[in-house]
Amino acid sequence: MRKIRDILRLRLSAGLSIRDINASTKVSVGAIQKLLTQAIALELDWPLPDELDDGQLARLFYPQADTRVSSRHQAPDWPRLHQELKRKGMTKQLLWEEYTQQYPNRCYSYSQFCDRYNHWRGLQKRSMRQTHQAGEKCFVDYGGQTVPIICADTGEFRPAQVFVAVLGASNYTYAEATWSQALPDWLGSHVRAFEYFGGTPAMVVPDNLKSGVSRACRYDPDLNPSYQQLADHYRLAVVPARPYKPKDKAKAELGVQLVERWILARLRHHSFCSLAELNQCIRVLLEELNERPFKQLPGNRRQAFEQLDQPALQPLPRHPYRYVAIKPVKVNIDYHVQYEQHHYSVPHQYVGETLELHAGDTLVTLYFRGHQVAAHPRKHRPGTTTEAAHMPTRHRKHQQWTPGRLKHWARDVGPEVLRWVDAQLQAKAHPEQAYRLCLGLLGLSRDYPAERLDATCRIANREGLVRLKQIKSVLQSNRDRLPEQLSLMAELPQDHENIRGPKNFH
Repeated sequence: MRKIRDILRLRLSAGLSIRDINASTKVSVGAIQKLLTQAIALELDWPLPDELDDGQLARLFYPQADTRVSSRHQAPDWPRLHQELKRKGMTKQLLWEEYTQQYPNRCYSYSQFCDRYNHWRGLQKRSMRQTHQAGEKCFVDYGGQTVPIICADTGEFRPAQVFVAVLGASNYTYAEATWSQALPDWLGSHVRAFEYFGGTPAMVVPDNLKSGVSRACRYDPDLNPSYQQLADHYRLAVVPARPYKPKDKAKAELGVQLVERWILARLRHHSFCSLAELNQCIRVLLEELNERPFKQLPGNRRQAFEQLDQPALQPLPRHPYRYVAIKPVKVNIDYHVQYEQHHYSVPHQYVGETLELHAGDTLVTLYFRGHQVAAHPRKHRPGTTTEAAHMPTRHRKHQQWTPGRLKHWARDVGPEVLRWVDAQLQAKAHPEQAYRLCLGLLGLSRDYPAERLDATCRIANREGLVRLKQIKSVLQSNRDRLPEQLSLMAELPQDHENIRGPKNFH
C-alpha cells in the first residue's frame, strides 16, 4: 500500500515519468502503467483525501484482494509465556514444544518462535523520562570502583569506597572517598554533601544498601533508625529506589559513571597514602567535572546549579548532624544494658524490657517508648557505670556500706566486736568481700545485748572463729555466759607424796 501512495505522489505531484518512477520505487513499468491508468479512471488527484487510509486505498485498486493479516501461523499467547519463563527451570524450548502440540499445523519453527518472542518483549519495555524540579531530589549511591590506599605502617593496600551525590535538576555532582559503606561513613558523606551544596533538598533517593534501608520493599521499605534521624534533622524525606530498578536513580548511575570516567580514571596512576590526600585530589577534579560544558544543553553543571537548585534548596540547620548509633537493647536482671563491652544502668523497673539505645560521641541515652529513661557519659573501655537512683532501695543501702562505716558500728557495740570485724576486712583480698559477713555479725546486735555479742567475739578472737554460724552457736549455747575455764595446757603441781620419781626405781 505504501508503494501505491508513493507512485501516485511521484506522478500526480512531482510529474515524474514512468521510467523515473520505476527507478525510484523499483516497481515494474507495466504495474506502474496499470496503476496510473486505474487512477485516471477513479479520477484521483494529489493530495489524496485525509480519510483515505492505506487499507481503503488498496481496496480501490485491488477490490478482490484480501488485506487481512495472514492466519497461516497461530501467534502464541506471549504475555502468558513471559510469565511462565519466570518459573524456576522453565525454558523457551519446553514452551515451544507445548505450543507445537497445541497448534501442530499452524506453529512457528523454534527459531521463529524465539525471534518473535524477543521482538514482543522489546515492545514491552518503556523508559519514562523523569522531570526533576529544582531543589527537589538528590540521588546518592556508591561507585562500584574502589581506590587503593597504601598503609604507611605495613605497606598493605586498603580499598576506599567512593560516594556520589547528584542533584536532580542541575546534575550538580559531589564525590568523596570513605573507608567503608558502613553507617557512620554513609551518614557522614550525606552531611558533607549537604555542606558542599550549601543546603538540603526536599528528598533523598538512595539505593537499598543495608546502611540506609533495614528492609528493602517495593512499597513500604524500612529505613535504618539513624538514617531516619538524619532525615528528621535536615527536614527532608528519604525515598529509596525500588529494588532492582536502577532507572529510579538514573541520575546517580550516570553520576557514578562520570566520576569513574573523569576523576578515578585520571587518578589511576597516582598512589595515595591517606584518605585525606585522595579526597583532596578528588575535590580538585570534581570542580573541573562540574565546570565541563554540557554537550546538548547550554552552560555547565555549576551554572545550572546556581540558576536552578541553589535558590530552591532548604537552608542548613545551625548545627550539622552528628552520628548517633541506634540499637535495641534488653535490660538484664541486674538492671544494666550492654553497649560495646560497657554496662550502663537504667531504672530497675525496666528489667526485662527492650529499650532503644542512642550512642553518640560523648553520651549514651536510653529510651522506652519514646521517653528518655537514662543518660550516661559514654565510656570507650570495658566496665560498669551505675547510677544510685536506678537501684532498688535495699541495693542502694548495701552499696553505701564502707569499711569505715562498718568499723564505726562495731565500735559502738564493743571493742572485741571491732577487733573481729577489722580482722575479717583485712583477711579478704578486697574489703567488700567481707561486707556481708560483717553485716551478719552486727545484725545480731538486734537480737542479743551488746555485752553478750562482745563476749562472744572475745571467744571468737581467742579461738580463731571466723564463720558466722560458729558465733551463732556460741550465743545459742550460752557459752559466753559461762565462767572462763583454765586452759587445758595449764601446768599442774609436780611435787606430791603419791608421785614417784626416777629414784624410786632401781
